[in-house]
Amino acid sequence: MNIDKVLLILIGVNVLFSIKGFNDRLFFDKYKFQIGAINRGEKLRMLTSGFLHADYIHLGLNMYVLYIFAPIIIGSLGIVKFLIIYFGSLFAGSVLTLSYHKNELYYSAVGASGAVAGVIYGAILLHPSMTLYMFPLPIPIPGYIFGLGYLLYSIYGMKKQLGNVGHAAHIGGAIGGYALMLLVNPAVFTQHMNTVLLLGIPIVLLLLFGHKLK
Repeated sequence: MNIDKVLLILIGVNVLFSIKGFNDRLFFDKYKFQIGAINRGEKLRMLTSGFLHADYIHLGLNMYVLYIFAPIIIGSLGIVKFLIIYFGSLFAGSVLTLSYHKNELYYSAVGASGAVAGVIYGAILLHPSMTLYMFPLPIPIPGYIFGLGYLLYSIYGMKKQLGNVGHAAHIGGAIGGYALMLLVNPAVFTQHMNTVLLLGIPIVLLLLFGHKLK
């Protein structure tokens, strides 16, 4: 199986599904994440919403980041474990969003950000010394610092409800990527123990005290 082809197919499905949503409001409303509809039993939205996007910029950014980080996991672990991390992180993002916004019946969201956040976290656990750029800083940032900063900012954003951004999905996806990487590749425990502990601290604190963010 051509690994790159599988990734391109996944990106292609995101693009086609999203464009359909851009041009068909009924389709968009039927498959987006919405608390009330999910509570009524439409659980499929927790998956399908991850293939819809708000606009072309949202779609392009998520697919670009996926294209950059996915090969790091695919090249090291193979396509099956990558797909486990991708879809597991997407589901984890939806679960945390559902839990955090459970009383907001009209809350809705779309995007692959949860899945992408999980892929980013998984890639960082594999290669914590990679360097990344975070706008507007003009200097490279070590991957483990980027991951920690990303999660802390998302927690702050969820607490303050900053912007029209699904911070809960980002956090849930990151937690999913973290946990699933440890599950499918436990060697990272010994290879990068310091990074595992550093990125795990805010996750444990969030799980223990997350209810106080509301």
